Amino acid sequence: MQQEQKKSEPQTESRNLHHEDLALKTAAQYFGEELMPLLGITGKAKYVAPTELIKLEARQMYQDFNYVSADNTWIHLEFESDSITTEDLRRFREYEATTSRTYHVQVITYVICSSQVRKPITKLTEGISIYRIKAVRLKGRNSDRLFALLEAKEKQGVPLEKEDLVPLLLSPLMSGRLTIGERIVKSLHFLQSSPNAVTKTELEKMQAVMYTLALKFLSNKDLGKVKEMIFMTELGQMLVDDGIEIGLKRGLSQGERKIVSLIRKKFSKGLTISAISEELELDGTYVEKVISLISEDASRNDLEIAEILISQN
Repeated sequence: MQQEQKKSEPQTESRNLHHEDLALKTAAQYFGEELMPLLGITGKAKYVAPTELIKLEARQMYQDFNYVSADNTWIHLEFESDSITTEDLRRFREYEATTSRTYHVQVITYVICSSQVRKPITKLTEGISIYRIKAVRLKGRNSDRLFALLEAKEKQGVPLEKEDLVPLLLSPLMSGRLTIGERIVKSLHFLQSSPNAVTKTELEKMQAVMYTLALKFLSNKDLGKVKEMIFMTELGQMLVDDGIEIGLKRGLSQGERKIVSLIRKKFSKGLTISAISEELELDGTYVEKVISLISEDASRNDLEIAEILISQN
């Protein structure tokens, strides 16, 4: 049972990552279209590229955002709230090398830093190899001035437009007196109080960008306030519904796994299908299906079989 639990842990972790990824990738397309030019990143993104890489040892590497540019060069974005370390550069180099070899493309990595990163390291020299990334810092942009400008417009009764709201999405990267968490909360207030400035779909994308930056730059403690605001929006309700659905499926899987485990034990002791179904008070067809899945692939654990059975129902 312990071995089965250990085998299931990477799958559970993978599902959690994919669940969070659904929220993050909602922001990817909008980020590429609207925000990359404001960050000074050259090249127009044609479409979002894969961000999950699997090496031979089956270790999954999750990147932040990837885009295919017009000349088919890949633009790889990473977010860093703390200083860029040599270990970070080794990780980015590994991403680039794996992506380049897998998809036969050239890759340029841009690391988007918060204003707290004063002197980012952009070059790694090892042996005769030199690896470089491009650090992006909005050191000349001040979030205090941005917020003051929008507040002044609101006091004058001037409705905010899309051009006013888009820069808010980069406020966590700017300098200013407020903390990153406070800037995100303030920006979300502006977004939610200006629903007529953009379409409903675009508003959800903007909120997704803010949620993405919150996940990247905030501690779990500071993230709480942002989550409270996000979960009051339609985007938040979608995330809640998705989480409930995943939770229900996970509960069903665990219950099914226990039944599969019992059948496996009885079968390993030499009991027939009819004997197992009678002893466990289960339908004979169901027991036969479980034993068939066990026999087909001996490497399958009980949770994997349980998930197959649930997907077939």
